[in-house]
Amino acid sequence: MTWFSGLSPVIQALIASIFTWLVTLLGALTVFFFKCINKKVLSIVLGFSAGVMLAASFWSLLIPAIDLSSKLNYIKWLIPSLGFIFGGLFVLLSDKFLDKVMVNSNVFCKKNLLLIIAITMHNIPEGMAIGVAFGGVGLNSLGVSLIGAVMLALGIGIQNFPEGAAVSLPLRSSGMSRFKSFMIGQASAIVEPIFAVIGALLVLFVQSLMPFLLSFAAGAMIIVVARELLPESVSGDKNLSTFGLIIGFIIMMVLDVALG
Repeated sequence: MTWFSGLSPVIQALIASIFTWLVTLLGALTVFFFKCINKKVLSIVLGFSAGVMLAASFWSLLIPAIDLSSKLNYIKWLIPSLGFIFGGLFVLLSDKFLDKVMVNSNVFCKKNLLLIIAITMHNIPEGMAIGVAFGGVGLNSLGVSLIGAVMLALGIGIQNFPEGAAVSLPLRSSGMSRFKSFMIGQASAIVEPIFAVIGALLVLFVQSLMPFLLSFAAGAMIIVVARELLPESVSGDKNLSTFGLIIGFIIMMVLDVALG
């Protein structure tokens, strides 16, 4: 951790987002060993990831955005509120755009392509969130801690494992080769390192935008949790999903508050 803390925020964001991509790669590798993922295990994993990401969105993104707005003499609640709204709208409008683009495609092709694009698209705000978090650490901004940024990346990485499998396994079952299914599955998260670097650079060079960027990332993350992770997690076992969410939220909260 000492070695890692000595790196520049951009390199930290790059390393953290490469980790999240590698976890996606591991998830995509399941296509060589399994036909499907156990639903109970998936419920726990997705619930845990949702808990970590919700807590990280609050303690590592929203609270620092509010505190920094006050420090920069902005209206304390206005910029974080706007950023949160725009972050949520980004995810919602991305989904709407995909639906319109794919409206005339055949059902089978549309289902697979929508799955690939949807997961790729929602990896964009995840990568941005990682970059913004590490960029905030680099500025020593109020309330943005290294442990919070690391835990955010960890939470995103954990939920990337089933995402990699969620892309590669359906492609395999549709008749695509194992290798091609794997390559497409792991490639769905390649946008995360790119947007992590962009997010870190934006924070470092346009510091006045940081409250907006932090809350934008939080809004996008929470909408992804609400639209993707939670519905998928409860489709298997609601109790296990709830248990995973509670544990993930508490672990993230304790680490961020106690060590941050």
